[in-house]
Amino acid sequence: LCCFQLYGYCYQDSNDIPDTLTTITELGSPLEMIQLLQTSWEDRFRICLSLVRLLHYLAHSPLGSVTLLDFRPRQFVIVDGELKVTDLDDASVEESSCTSNSDCFMEFPARNFTLPCSVEGRCQSMNEKRNLYNAYRFFFTYLLPHSAPSSLRPLLDKIVNATGNHNKHVICTEYLALELSPSPSANSEFTQKCVKSANTHKSDSFYRRVPEAFIPDENYRCWPSYHHKGCLLSVFDVNEAIEICDSYSQCKAFVLTNQTTWTGRQLVFFKMASNHIVPDPDKITYVKVTD
Repeated sequence: LCCFQLYGYCYQDSNDIPDTLTTITELGSPLEMIQLLQTSWEDRFRICLSLVRLLHYLAHSPLGSVTLLDFRPRQFVIVDGELKVTDLDDASVEESSCTSNSDCFMEFPARNFTLPCSVEGRCQSMNEKRNLYNAYRFFFTYLLPHSAPSSLRPLLDKIVNATGNHNKHVICTEYLALELSPSPSANSEFTQKCVKSANTHKSDSFYRRVPEAFIPDENYRCWPSYHHKGCLLSVFDVNEAIEICDSYSQCKAFVLTNQTTWTGRQLVFFKMASNHIVPDPDKITYVKVTD
């Protein structure tokens, strides 16, 4: 699940290039951080979930704790919304040897860490902690907090800060595994919060409910949106849709669809007028009533 799926391979020995290995793997999309920041928070959350699964697998692989020495976005691709590592050339299962704690020095551009040297002469959990800090500085710090639901920000800040704090590496690894690794259908507190996004907003506006109706036009653009020519966002319920519509001055109506995101949140079109409403049995339109 965490690495590229291998469909086949073959060896070719020629005079020009001896001992050549050709592999056939699944197709993935290059990881572009700028493009990811323009996607919905739910999609970025899903990528972080797959990254947590990868971290857990690397820390407990059949070969032992594995570290990716070149842990950068260019080593990963997106396959069906999941993050997968493609290049294992720089993977290592060797924990650094040491005679004292000073030998277990990890240097990063922003921070440096010194880990304890075990009685066996190995730096304790260096592979796992190197992976975790690289995940923090290349992925979590950008993808998790940015445009996250307000109800989740305190918990997300706790996660991001913990991954960047070398005193909490082990605790944070377990914390991430417990809070983030279940599938969206699992009954985990964090995932339920992600799906529900607690809402205390009280609207002063009144919306008229029009069942089995759709507004085909009257689109405006918003960010982030699941539709490049309109404003299509995910909500937990009608109250959250009302909150979003109230937050946009141009929003005068919204349409609930029967489509959901991977976390179960409902997709909603937000509209800047309701002059033309057409029948649609799969949708419900809410029109803002003005004095």
